[in-house]
Amino acid sequence: MWHWTPRSDILPVVARRAWDAQMLKLSDNPPMLHPSVASVRDLAGRWWVAHTRARFEKAFAWDLLRREISYYLPLLERVRISSGKKRRVLMPIFPSYVFFCGDEDARQAALTTNRICQAIHVGNQEQMIDELAAIEKALAGKAELDPYPFAAEGRCCRVKAGPFQGLEGIVVHRANVTRMVLQVSILGQGAAMEIDADLLEGID
Repeated sequence: MWHWTPRSDILPVVARRAWDAQMLKLSDNPPMLHPSVASVRDLAGRWWVAHTRARFEKAFAWDLLRREISYYLPLLERVRISSGKKRRVLMPIFPSYVFFCGDEDARQAALTTNRICQAIHVGNQEQMIDELAAIEKALAGKAELDPYPFAAEGRCCRVKAGPFQGLEGIVVHRANVTRMVLQVSILGQGAAMEIDADLLEGID
């Protein structure tokens, strides 16, 4: 059985500085995906969406890792200025949300962390896994993603060629730029990526 030993030099930092968790050094961030697997599709159990307290996404992920509960926390790398210096930081695509899975014991253990407001039931498990896998693929392919904090309206399309072939989303246009929104339906949010319109095909 896979076992993870918590790093004592990191966990206290996360606990003390949860209010500033987004500004952690890159090396102090939790892994986006539970390190026992290579993809969200490899995780077993029922999925829930944890609605965390503000800026507690990373601390909650560390808590899940310490309890050996599987999770996915998609993060974007950004440059921020702190104390007059530029720093590369990882920011959650979906602020205040972490996706985790397991059995009922895992859900109860997650609730005992005191990091979350609620564990949201996911009715359509397969749909959410597909949506998370799409975001995972986009991040792995180094797509330039931006949070899209509301439901997209537009034509549903699929990428027909290139490194993101097979990804599906809602196409929106802004300032003559074509972007495809990878939605997470249960949140009514998504992540938008620029895409060459010639690589898209409509989905009936």
